[in-house]
Amino acid sequence: MFTAADEYGIDLSIDAERVERLLSVTPADVDPAERLTFARNVFVPLTTACRYTCTYCTYYDVPGEASLLSPEEVRERCRVGADAGCTEALFTFGDDPDDRYVEIHETLDEWGFDSVHDYLHRACEIALEEGLLPHSNPGDLTEAQFASLREVNASMGVMLETTADVDAHSGGRRKTPGQRLNTIRAAGRRGVPFTTGILVGIGEDWRDRAESLLAIRDLHERHGHIQEVIVQNVVPNERSEFAKPELETMRRVVAMARAALPPEVSVQVPPNLSPAADLVDCGIDDLGGVSPVTDDYINPAYEWPDLDGLRSVADAGGMPLRERLPTYARYLPSDLRPASVDPAPPPTDRDAWVPPAVRDRIRADDVHGRRLRGVARGDGPLAVRGD
Repeated sequence: MFTAADEYGIDLSIDAERVERLLSVTPADVDPAERLTFARNVFVPLTTACRYTCTYCTYYDVPGEASLLSPEEVRERCRVGADAGCTEALFTFGDDPDDRYVEIHETLDEWGFDSVHDYLHRACEIALEEGLLPHSNPGDLTEAQFASLREVNASMGVMLETTADVDAHSGGRRKTPGQRLNTIRAAGRRGVPFTTGILVGIGEDWRDRAESLLAIRDLHERHGHIQEVIVQNVVPNERSEFAKPELETMRRVVAMARAALPPEVSVQVPPNLSPAADLVDCGIDDLGGVSPVTDDYINPAYEWPDLDGLRSVADAGGMPLRERLPTYARYLPSDLRPASVDPAPPPTDRDAWVPPAVRDRIRADDVHGRRLRGVARGDGPLAVRGD
């Protein structure tokens, strides 16, 4: 059904009747959320190299110009983030960059790392040492790579973007729906709390949007691992001629996402890219990771809102604003999970959703552990008190 699905053995079959029902959904058909959440993060762009050349992306740099943060730079960024009260270290880089960029591969080899994924593992350890919980978005991964990286990550993610075969993904090096779906499935099989999402306005049509959302739902129903789905609009930039979708388009897509997904899966919009205050009545309940200390390196022209800006979004919906960890509460151990939150079903292929290294970090008897536990248990509306 989807491009390259056969290549990866993806056996999703999206029923046409389900698609038609979803296409009929409007904002009036969904209820607003009871609360709005966000996470405080520090953005750590491990490298700007990527094997893909998507036409709308300003994140990647061409070979010879791509940057690579050193372990010392990673530690300093994490330390600044932790000191600013962040809980999440958001690690990003393009897919398999050392596969295309000789200089990146050679530098990693000099530092003693076999691959960028080997280096990411160490970077996540550094984040934990500095008091942050890693959330990695390293592009497409195999099950074997998830099995290693899950041990040092609180959660992980990759954007599905769309199940359509769009020109925005054209070129000699292109991402395919089958490859992305395979990554989301691999995360589920390895029991990784996972974030994914769709990108609106890159050439897909309404049916493509409905099919993408239903594909995500089907994979979640098999593995229980999708914690949030981002509905992200494309924005104009120096490489892209795609126009920002109209507000009514976003309102309808967000409502479709809320209707398509199970209640436990959050619907998120990025508040620096989307008119979030105009979407709170369409079912969003999360504003994602927002950094008080770093830019959005994926969309550097679009600044994060400050805390007052986030509060104004919540106020527009008449709902409270709450801080959360990168791992959603239902995936946390019982001693860290609010009593009002039901646990997620047991994960596939592991004993617990949260690995020992992350549990130890949250339970540590230091200022960072106390901050993390306070956020996990929902102490206070935003401010975190000590244990």
